[in-house]
Amino acid sequence: MNDPTRVEWREWGQDAFDEAEAADVPVLCALTATWCDHCHEMDAETYAEPRIAAHVNDGFVPVRVDVDCHPRVRDRYNMGGFPSTVFLAPDGTVLTGAGYLGPDGMRQVLDSVRTMWETKGSGAGRVPRPLREDEPPAGELSSDVEAAMLGQLTEAYDEVAGGWGTEPKFPLPDALEFALKRDREMALRSFDAVGANLLDEYEGGFYRFAAERDWAGLQHEKLLDSNGALVRAFANAYLHTGNDAYREPAERTVEYLTTTLWNGDAEAFANSQAPGDPESHGLEPTERETADDPPVDERVFAGPNALAVEGLCTYYAYTDDERARRYAERALSTLRSELLEDGVVRHRLETDDDRERTGATPLLSNQARVLAALATAASTLDADVLEDATAVADATIDRLRDGDSFLDSEGDGVGLCDRPLRPLDANVALADGLVELAVLSGEDRYRTVARETLEAFAGASDRFGVQMARYATVASRLLEGPLVIRVGDDPGTDLHRAALRLADHEKVVVAGAGALEAGTARAERGERVSAAAETPKQLSERVQEILE
Repeated sequence: MNDPTRVEWREWGQDAFDEAEAADVPVLCALTATWCDHCHEMDAETYAEPRIAAHVNDGFVPVRVDVDCHPRVRDRYNMGGFPSTVFLAPDGTVLTGAGYLGPDGMRQVLDSVRTMWETKGSGAGRVPRPLREDEPPAGELSSDVEAAMLGQLTEAYDEVAGGWGTEPKFPLPDALEFALKRDREMALRSFDAVGANLLDEYEGGFYRFAAERDWAGLQHEKLLDSNGALVRAFANAYLHTGNDAYREPAERTVEYLTTTLWNGDAEAFANSQAPGDPESHGLEPTERETADDPPVDERVFAGPNALAVEGLCTYYAYTDDERARRYAERALSTLRSELLEDGVVRHRLETDDDRERTGATPLLSNQARVLAALATAASTLDADVLEDATAVADATIDRLRDGDSFLDSEGDGVGLCDRPLRPLDANVALADGLVELAVLSGEDRYRTVARETLEAFAGASDRFGVQMARYATVASRLLEGPLVIRVGDDPGTDLHRAALRLADHEKVVVAGAGALEAGTARAERGERVSAAAETPKQLSERVQEILE
C-alpha cells in the first residue's frame, strides 16, 4: 500500500512495544487492508494531516498492520471492520478503539487517550472477552442444532430484499448452502438476491457486500476467499436445480478468477482487487473498457487459494468445465509444492529468504481450508492427494488441538497474540474437513475428532447466528452420516462423473475405492449399503433406494 501519510509507522513486532514501554506512551495500532477503500481514505484525510501526524509521532508509537498478512493480530484487535484504529498499552492490552476516524474525530480520540494514559496508565488496559473466556461451553449434539439454525435463518430472512439480516448485507455462502437442503425457496430467493446485486455483470466476480438492507451501497472490493466460496455455493445451487441462472454467476466468477486474479508468475490466485475509482462502476460497458482497472493485490495466500481450488473443483464436478479443472490443478500444485510442508500450511507465498526466516507455522484457518481443498480434489480430480490431506489433518491435531477443540495458532507472539483463541468458524471448518477425510480415508478417528470438536461448543449452539450455519450442517452430517458414493474407477470416468452429480452437495464421493471392481459403484448411508451399479442410470436408482 502506498503511504501518503506523515506518520512514522513501525512494523508489528516486539520492538514497537519495547519502544512504547521505554517511552511510557501508548501504541496506536492501525489495522488496514490493501483492498479497503476506507483505509486509503483515512490515510489521505487523517494521517496525512500534518498536526495529527505530529501528535501521533510525538505521543504514541504508531504501528501499521496489514490484516491479510497478520490474521492473528486482526482476530484479536479488530474493532468490527477496517480500518480499525486501536490504542494499546505497552503490554498489548486494549485502551480503546474505533473504526474509521476523520480528522476531527481523530483529534478528539488522541486527546482522550493521552488523558486516559496520564491518569491511569497501563491500568486502563483490558483484554477482549474472547481472549478471557478460554473454554467454550460444551454440550451434546442433537437434531435440535439443525432445527435451531433453520429457525434462526427463518427469523432473520428478509422477505422483501432476500438474504438475511438488515444491513449491511453479506452473501453468507455457508447459510445459502445450509438452506439449500432445508428450505429451498428461502435459499433460492437469497441466491437470486446475491446474484442480482453483488455480481459484477461487466467484469465478473462478486463484490464483498452491500451497505444497505436493499443491497444498495455496494462495497466494490473483490476478495479471493469470498469469490471462491461463492463459486462453490452457486455451483451447488446449480446441482440442486439444474437451472442455468445459478450456473452462470459461478461461470462468470470462474472467468474472473482465472483472468483478473490469476498470478501467472506464482501459478496461483492473487489475493484481492481494490474498488478503484467509484465513478467507474456506474459507467456503461463501453465506457468501462477505457477506464483504468482497479489495482490487484498480487500476493498469494494459502487459505484464499484453497477456497478457490475447492470452488473450482466443485464447479468442474457438475459441469466438466475444463478451464475450472485446469486452473484448480495449477493452483493446487502450487499449494502442495510451495505452501505445504510436512502437513503444515505456510500462510503466504514468500521469497526464499522469507521462507528461511519465518519457517512454516500452522494457523487453524489455513489448515482447515487446505484440508477442505485437498478432500474435494481427492473426490473430483486425483485420489492421490489424499496423502497430503491426511498429513494436514494429523499436523493440525498434533499441534493445535487443545482439549476437545482447536486453538487458532500455537500461541507465541507479541501483544495479545500469546493468548489462546478458539475461533468457532475455523473449528467448524476443520471439523467439516475431518468428516470428509474420515470417509475418504476410512479412518474413523477423524470423525471422532470432528464430533468432539463440535461438542466442545454445543452448549452455546442455540445462540449461534446465521453466520454460523455451517455448524448445523456439520452437526447434521455427523448425526445422520453423509451419503457416500463409492466408485471403483479413478476420477474422470462416466460413472465417477455421474456420482458427483447425484443427490445433494453434502454427499461424499470416494473415487478409486479399492473394495470395488473397476466399472462399478455403490451408495451408502449409515448401515445401509446398496447393491453394485454398473451404469449411471443404475447408480441413480441405487442412490434413490438409499435415500428413501
